[in-house]
Amino acid sequence: MGLIRRIAERIDPAPPAKAEPPVETRGADLSWQALAGTHGGFDAVIDGRAMMTPRIAENLAAYSACIAAIAGALASFPVYIYKRGGDGREIDNDHPVARLIREGPNAHQAFPDFLEMLVSETLAHGNGLVEIVSDRSGRIKALIIIPWRNVTPVLLKSGRLVYDVSDINSIYGGTGKMRRLLDSDVLHLRDRSDDGLIGRSRLSRCASPVRAGIAQESYGAHIYENQAAPGGILSIKDEVTEEEVTRLLTNLKEVWQGVRNAGEVALVTGSAVFTPLNITPENLEMISARRFTVEEIARIFQVPPPIIGDYTHNTFTNSQSAGRWFGQFTLMPWVRKLEETIRRSLFSESERATHEIEFDMTSLLRSDPEARWQAHEIAVKNNILTANEVREVEGWNSRPEMDGTPPGELAEGMT
Repeated sequence: MGLIRRIAERIDPAPPAKAEPPVETRGADLSWQALAGTHGGFDAVIDGRAMMTPRIAENLAAYSACIAAIAGALASFPVYIYKRGGDGREIDNDHPVARLIREGPNAHQAFPDFLEMLVSETLAHGNGLVEIVSDRSGRIKALIIIPWRNVTPVLLKSGRLVYDVSDINSIYGGTGKMRRLLDSDVLHLRDRSDDGLIGRSRLSRCASPVRAGIAQESYGAHIYENQAAPGGILSIKDEVTEEEVTRLLTNLKEVWQGVRNAGEVALVTGSAVFTPLNITPENLEMISARRFTVEEIARIFQVPPPIIGDYTHNTFTNSQSAGRWFGQFTLMPWVRKLEETIRRSLFSESERATHEIEFDMTSLLRSDPEARWQAHEIAVKNNILTANEVREVEGWNSRPEMDGTPPGELAEGMT
């Protein structure tokens, strides 16, 4: 096969005036065309239109809200490292990964901040990369997220995937030089992949709704910024010179154009006749189009519209259902993906047989005390938990007089 080609241009926050050509390309494989984080790949060439990038898409409220909802919810879950034994499993607070969860994965981030950034990178670019920093003994001492726009993946002839990283001057330091990280040196979180190696962003798969939303926002802004109210056609029966037309148009703009002049009275003299057009955003069905765009973007990320603030078709009942749907069909797949990616990347081969990581999704019930206590009651009645274990879950100290009490009596006391 030879050395698989290094893909995609390197994207800088402020691109140079003259774009440099990509180093190499790999046929028409879309997942490899979209390697450089901010490049859209597939959507970059549709109908010759301008490329849609995550940086541009973030200007759309629905797009940013979907990413924020998923990343924020995942970052809010408590995360535990368990060690399995003959009698079951117990929390292992001494594990290096547990220490990073408790104290922070690096000098600048708490674990929720780290997790929110990692998931946001993956949702926006299809890939999130974390450098694993270890001490001389191989013990993990830090985890540092590398922005995907500074990464060029390379598939070696041996079949091993490596990552050429361009360090930048940031809060972490950096020299601006290129260095290579092996697959064993990183944690690579992927969105759905086409080849099992590189993830593809939702934006690269379905850019049209986002592009339409950006166009609607831009068009609406131009209507309000440049509208001339009353709007219409100015007809002049007599012959006029070019200078008179220019002077008339200038006066019209000064008097009518802009938000501050909206609604001003129009005064037309001489043989000029003004015919209002009465074009409004409502006439253009912009409002319904924008609502549909919000729903389309929510579908791309599998987020129920009420979660991102779209209450158009919402009631209190289906709002509760939307929360459960969000947890089951949106967050659960990402929880499983995160658990397995962390286990494979941060646990040694021997630890994978004895340790596991778990995101505690029961915290979703924190905001619903009625459902939470009903679940406790069922657990106590069926002898799954004791009252003191329920108190521990709720953050209260145990009460010795409750030990050994029959489950039925405990349940009665709770109700």
